[in-house]
Amino acid sequence: MRVAVETTAKGAAQAAVTGNTAQPGTGSVTPTGTGRVAEAAARKSAAPAASCRAARPRADALRNRERIVSAARELFVEFGPDVALDDVARRAGVGNATLYRNFPDRAALTHEVVLAVTSRTTLRAEEAVAAESDPFAALSRFVHAAADERIGALCPMISGVFDKDHPDLLAERDRLEETVAGLVSRAQSAGRLRTDIAVGDVLVALSQLTRPLPGIACQGIDRFTHRHLQLFLDGLETPARSELPGSAATLEDLRRS
Repeated sequence: MRVAVETTAKGAAQAAVTGNTAQPGTGSVTPTGTGRVAEAAARKSAAPAASCRAARPRADALRNRERIVSAARELFVEFGPDVALDDVARRAGVGNATLYRNFPDRAALTHEVVLAVTSRTTLRAEEAVAAESDPFAALSRFVHAAADERIGALCPMISGVFDKDHPDLLAERDRLEETVAGLVSRAQSAGRLRTDIAVGDVLVALSQLTRPLPGIACQGIDRFTHRHLQLFLDGLETPARSELPGSAATLEDLRRS
């Protein structure tokens, strides 16, 4: 009897603190309306912490994905799009399982690299327009920035096995071409850029001057890239110092090639 009284008294004390009701003779506690509200509030306050814990692996996964794309971009420039995917994983510092979890095959990885390089290069063109009031200075700034984005990675992928007509890729390609065409047009209208060249000439020169021949041993030639790009840009300024053979390379020419 004394034990039962003590149990009931303890339950009543707990109810006073939490808003719960002790069940006589059982020692159990049943939430009242107030208790249920308190419990719900406690669960709600704990939710952000649980959400943060769940977000951490997601952030790690995103960083791994970015490392893989960056490593693939570099290796595609150096050795072409047929580089071993094991080498991509090794340079990215991830395991093969992580690579294949993000990109189940070469086509998926190539798609992501092309999309990333195109998007980032367009961003550099937009930044050049915003930063430079002189149209030729804007074009020059873009050319050097595009080299740092390894735009040369796009050229050897043209023959790669992936969906070149994917809507995402077409949208980014159009955005890049439109932005670079604007750079060229403004520089020509200002009388700063020779008129016997077209957007295709700029893009072709960029792709050729920003990557070594795939698989060659002299990878150190990267340090000369910006020097040679500046020589190229000097040749684009007016007045023209020579007559160019052939015709200007247009975007249509590039698509047909």
